[in-house]
Amino acid sequence: MTRTVHCVKLGREAEGMSKPPYPGELGQRIYEQISKEAWQMWLQHQTMLINEYRLSPMDPKAREFLEKEMEKFFFGTGSELPPDYNPEG
Repeated sequence: MTRTVHCVKLGREAEGMSKPPYPGELGQRIYEQISKEAWQMWLQHQTMLINEYRLSPMDPKAREFLEKEMEKFFFGTGSELPPDYNPEG
């Protein structure tokens, strides 16, 4: 039986994740309020941020930046695109 959540990102009921996708309090909040579909949207957005800003996931400053963007993406005003981002690039 699949678990459903009211996804705050999508604004509707959707399939939830089977476990928190991220550690700590933020991961628990995402697990409780974000759907699998919205999490996949974040993973694509995160990949774009890593590529555009040339971030290293091993760098603590990069991880802190990505965590802040994740919180904005799901629970805030949304994560902004890099200033020079061109999706057709």
